Amino acid sequence: MTGIFESHRGELLRFLTARCGDREEAEDLLQELWIKASGQPADPIANGRAYLFRMANNLVLDQRRARQRAMARDHNWLEAEGQMADVPEKRPDPALPADETIVKQQEAELVRQAIAALPPGAQKALRLHRLEGLGQAEVAQVMGISRSGVEKHLAVAMKHLRNALADCGLIAPVASKEKKAIRGGEPRKDTGT
Repeated sequence: MTGIFESHRGELLRFLTARCGDREEAEDLLQELWIKASGQPADPIANGRAYLFRMANNLVLDQRRARQRAMARDHNWLEAEGQMADVPEKRPDPALPADETIVKQQEAELVRQAIAALPPGAQKALRLHRLEGLGQAEVAQVMGISRSGVEKHLAVAMKHLRNALADCGLIAPVASKEKKAIRGGEPRKDTGT
């Protein structure tokens, strides 16, 4: 795991800096990530890069939660000591926390990029079916192909998206045994369609 860590060190530091907004804090988290990664068992991991980025994201979220707990503890102490006159009013913000907003924006951008990288037919079928809400028969009419052709385009699109998003750590890759169980037996041969 440390070999994968070293090959993605710069990328991980940029990721953590973007999430934290502070380079020094990101470097501290990177060090903590290295300690955790070097302590991982040598079991094979399907996508080590995605695993490291998920660990890094979890460290950022853990740090945020710890800060929130500390702030709540300090607030409660000040309230109990009768010193709340010096503390700004505690109002919940209806907006999503900034880090969650950034994560959602980054995830949306990754999905947009993955859709843009699809073959043209698969991209058009996916947009019509999933984004515009057309049924498969309607998509077939719009595209001038059979319903079976639409199903093939959608299958290609979903396979590409699943792989792209698994590489980024947004979804867990499906293990070979699970794929086999889902298909109901022997693995299918990829015909490239």
